[in-house]
Amino acid sequence: MAYLPLITLVLLSAQAQDNLTTVLKRVEVRYNTTKTLKSEFEQTMAVAQGRRVTERGTLYLRKPGQMRWEYSQPTGKLFLSDGKTIHYVTPSAKRVEVSPMKASDDLRAPLAFLLGKLDFAKDFSRFEHSQSGAQWKVKAFPKSAKSPYEYVEFFAELDGRLSLVTVTGRDGSSMSYAFRSEQRNLPLANELFQFKAPEGYDLVTLRSEP
Repeated sequence: MAYLPLITLVLLSAQAQDNLTTVLKRVEVRYNTTKTLKSEFEQTMAVAQGRRVTERGTLYLRKPGQMRWEYSQPTGKLFLSDGKTIHYVTPSAKRVEVSPMKASDDLRAPLAFLLGKLDFAKDFSRFEHSQSGAQWKVKAFPKSAKSPYEYVEFFAELDGRLSLVTVTGRDGSSMSYAFRSEQRNLPLANELFQFKAPEGYDLVTLRSEP
């Protein structure tokens, strides 16, 4: 009987791991079978001295590799990827920054993992997790030391839907995205992912392809 608590802990640990594996699989299946996606988002950025900046808008995703973050607050702000190149429009500066997708260190770029074939075992080395009711909180650490982020933390529902994703950069900065009203596999116009330069804006190339 003295060994019963230890055996119970081992069994509970194994069960928790099985449950985590199941949850990750549901996330993979959901987003690997998603060809297009539209969702409202609220983005919270942690900036200097503990300040936080919150912005809102609509996110459009289409495989392979296309994403459009269209902001309603602030109006006119845009983060657009056609799968190869990122265009980042800042209305307050009347500036468009251009960079290769694969070279970007912007904390929106890691969410491109939703646009490929999602494979947690391939992309992440280890996980920390906890459960609150029907929702799972998972912290995933990337395998590559060259990754622009330290870890990705997300809240997953039992159906695999991601309701909150936080990306923490290697400099300690972080960006959180709360998602709602998710729609999957709906028709999305090609024009959503084609960049048109706003008149009077400066076009600045941040980094060239190697």
